[in-house]
Amino acid sequence: MKYRLMDVLACPYDKTFPLRLVVIKRTEHPERQYTWPRKPFCEEYCSYRDLKIKEHPKPDTLPCEECHRWEIETGVIYCPTCGRWYPIIEEIPRMLPDELRNEKEELQFLESVAPDLRRLAPDIADKIINQGKPFNLSKK
Repeated sequence: MKYRLMDVLACPYDKTFPLRLVVIKRTEHPERQYTWPRKPFCEEYCSYRDLKIKEHPKPDTLPCEECHRWEIETGVIYCPTCGRWYPIIEEIPRMLPDELRNEKEELQFLESVAPDLRRLAPDIADKIINQGKPFNLSKK
């Protein structure tokens, strides 16, 4: 998954934007060159720097060239409003409706990334890990 995808993703349940991205594992592709004629590439939100584009004093100085070289392999997308979280597994964000989610698979994923999640995002790690489900059933 590319960082720039976060510029268009909103929570499918409550439409919260932007969502929180926790990158656990990423791969650099130095051969990728940024060739777009404008900067910034993202319109609303830069997840690479975790900031709203319109709030940045000089958006044309954002590191789009650097961001473009990274691919997120493993991570978590979190909605701060409803508490739902979505895994990024093998570069694919899995943002499915609750009824289509594979609870067993996602709980195994969560168990495997829990130490990294606690280290990288201590403010939300327990909210996600202690939920006991890949989604927040109480908000349905």
